[in-house]
Amino acid sequence: MKLLKLSLMVLVLAIFAMTGMAQAGTLQEVQDKGFVQAGVNGGVFGFSMPDEKGIWKGIDADTARAVAAAVFGDANKVKFVALTAVQRLPALQSKEIDILCRNTTQTLTRETTNGLNFVHVNYYDGQGFLIPKKLGIKSAKELDGATVCVLPGTTTEMNAADFFRSNSMKWKPVVIEQTAELSKAFFGGRCDCLTSDVSQLAAHRSVAPNPDDYILLPEIISKEPLAPVVRHGDDQWYDIVNWTVMALIEAEEFGITSKNVDEMLKSKNPQIQRFLGVTPGMGKALGLDEKWAYNIIKQVGNYGEIFERTVGVNTPLGLERGLNELWTKGGIMYAAPLR
Repeated sequence: MKLLKLSLMVLVLAIFAMTGMAQAGTLQEVQDKGFVQAGVNGGVFGFSMPDEKGIWKGIDADTARAVAAAVFGDANKVKFVALTAVQRLPALQSKEIDILCRNTTQTLTRETTNGLNFVHVNYYDGQGFLIPKKLGIKSAKELDGATVCVLPGTTTEMNAADFFRSNSMKWKPVVIEQTAELSKAFFGGRCDCLTSDVSQLAAHRSVAPNPDDYILLPEIISKEPLAPVVRHGDDQWYDIVNWTVMALIEAEEFGITSKNVDEMLKSKNPQIQRFLGVTPGMGKALGLDEKWAYNIIKQVGNYGEIFERTVGVNTPLGLERGLNELWTKGGIMYAAPLR
């Protein structure tokens, strides 16, 4: 009887140990290989796209760098994998990548049926329509019978179908898997209209032969909360990625930038002291160095800095902050307390 009880205790301890290992798995795997493997979109200017030197630029690319800075203290310890809309979720599910930072919309089925977890939103968007000015159309409700370029395997495709059906209109989808090819098809005249998130439409228009020849229609037909994605079942890795995004937002709230972060280390504000690791505890809670947030802001910047250099009003996209402004300034970007 004693032998049976001892065997059961050993089994229970083994199960607990295996569970703990599973939860800590991704962080350990990332640390062992020495970099974060991030899935991104290979062709959306402002979100994730390599420049002429092969350097990845954009909000999503910088979000992945922020995770690398948190984990390693080095924002460059990230490898980017360009994925199509169809490839992106299977790549994460099969562990080909550690994190998906690819303008992906949070939905119920993706968080349940697909076995994924979305962290804090890094861009609030909505779906719209881009058309040539020469069509003379003023509203999306005039698109009855239009041919529409769209990516497959996306919420975009489903939203467009719902929009046309609910307005008793017909449409002819032109489905193209690669983002770059989608842009070429539209500007080459293969379809009357291009539908996607408004930010992506602005990105497409910015690289058009003559950007002024195209206009965005006024209708926004969906909510598109875009966020990084991780796999179900690894709470520690979820926490690290989630709080990395919130650290970018919190730093902007505190007025901490890549330029003044060293001076901010001298702040007497207890919240800032905890945030920057002067007062220890937050790093330990995540299983990271106490300077994890300092390293993010020093090397990548805060959310506002990232937004303005990638998609802001002084970039070719020329996007206003809108919903992506801080909650203190009329937007809905809001970080939970780091305490």
